[in-house]
Amino acid sequence: MTSSAGTTEAYVRRIEEYRKRRDEFFKSNENSPLLPEQRERFRGLRYYPVKPEYRFVVELQRDGGSQERVILGTTTGEPKEFIVAGRVTVEIEGKPVTFTVYREVGRGRYFLPFRDATAGSETYSVGRYLDPQETPDGKLVIDFNMAYNPYCAYNDRWTCPIPPRENIVDVPIRAGEMAYPDYVSVTEQEKPSGPMPLIGG
Repeated sequence: MTSSAGTTEAYVRRIEEYRKRRDEFFKSNENSPLLPEQRERFRGLRYYPVKPEYRFVVELQRDGGSQERVILGTTTGEPKEFIVAGRVTVEIEGKPVTFTVYREVGRGRYFLPFRDATAGSETYSVGRYLDPQETPDGKLVIDFNMAYNPYCAYNDRWTCPIPPRENIVDVPIRAGEMAYPDYVSVTEQEKPSGPMPLIGG
């Protein structure tokens, strides 16, 4: 992200305000993914510092595989169908990295599940999600400062898509949400029957 200091400060402030709203949602909203006892202990989600250089505006590369319907595995083994939208390439620590971007069937919005080299140590072991936004000229905003954990990072009441092999990268992406320290496992009887909603906040 290249911008003036003032623009950068406004961007950082916007991300920090977004994170405060997410904390409020997790703590107080009835739709919070946290269990009641987790909400009582909740002291805020953990994030890397905001890094404007981890925000990219890129072309969506559509090829012969675009619009193909594919099945992604989930944390509970329940298959979930997505549409391949195309691929994006960004440069992280001087290395070009390519990701497959999907669309949710029936909802249409973009979805980018990924796992990087921080998974299992600094970030959630399964991976994280992005909801890329489309610009007026048809490009995609890939902002890793907005990377978030799937609901199953907090407890096992949820069904979460697992990042596919092509979105597992060997570079660390130290931006966005970090691992949640208060994971809770619940019994099978307590799990909801529906899939986890994919939220970006």
